[in-house]
Amino acid sequence: MFSMTAEPTNPPARLQRAQGVGRIVVADREGRTMLRTLYQEGCSKIRLPNTHSPAIEAVLINTAGGLTGGDNLRWQAEAAAGARLVLTTQACERIYRTTGPAARVETHLCAGPGAHIDWLPQETILFEDSYLDRSMKIDVEDGATFTGIEAVLLGRDAMGEEARYARFADNWRIRRNGRLIHAEATRLTGEPRFERDAISLLAGARAFASLVHIGPDAERHLAAIRPRIADDPRVAASAEGERLVIRAMAQSGLALRRLIVPIVADLSGAGSLPRLWHS
Repeated sequence: MFSMTAEPTNPPARLQRAQGVGRIVVADREGRTMLRTLYQEGCSKIRLPNTHSPAIEAVLINTAGGLTGGDNLRWQAEAAAGARLVLTTQACERIYRTTGPAARVETHLCAGPGAHIDWLPQETILFEDSYLDRSMKIDVEDGATFTGIEAVLLGRDAMGEEARYARFADNWRIRRNGRLIHAEATRLTGEPRFERDAISLLAGARAFASLVHIGPDAERHLAAIRPRIADDPRVAASAEGERLVIRAMAQSGLALRRLIVPIVADLSGAGSLPRLWHS
């Protein structure tokens, strides 16, 4: 008689994944914003360049050079009472092809009483067959203000890419003293006929951005912006109470920047964009 034994099977290889956590806390000290806490782990790094602004500028860096399925980044930032903080990125974040799972980016921002936070990352580039699941939680307390933008490019202009089957989920939640004042969700499922080409959605645009400003001057800013965008169907803006929301889309990343840079500069607490936006 012969005994039959199953050949050992090798378990599937576990791929190396990028994991990172970055946290920064700033506080006001006699009218100057000072660093209180800086924490970085894994591929998340934070650098603090010298500036002439009254705010602290923090540059968020992903040393992995991009994200793919299964990667995870978490950013946390807090501006204590009266402090001013500008957050940007060293370069565009790149989301590469995945074999299944999503790359995840979670951001949580807190602005204490009378504080201001500018969330001004450079664009996120989605490559073909990529999948990004991103969430933003912003908490603002009494008298605090916030300006934030997220811009997405579908492929690289110079390479003629369109990333028509990229997938993307983006969720924002903004609360004032714990009360929800703004919620939005964006989703691309990789179905270009309905999402990328439909006239009611992207209508063939390959770049789009959402900008949200929270502050008592929302209506005044809207009045200043309206003449600039009145004849441009690629940009829309609305204000309700302390919330100003602006949407923009364009055929290329360069065209999108030309649309949004003057608006973002006007709304930012510093009145200008971080230098890395111009490098």
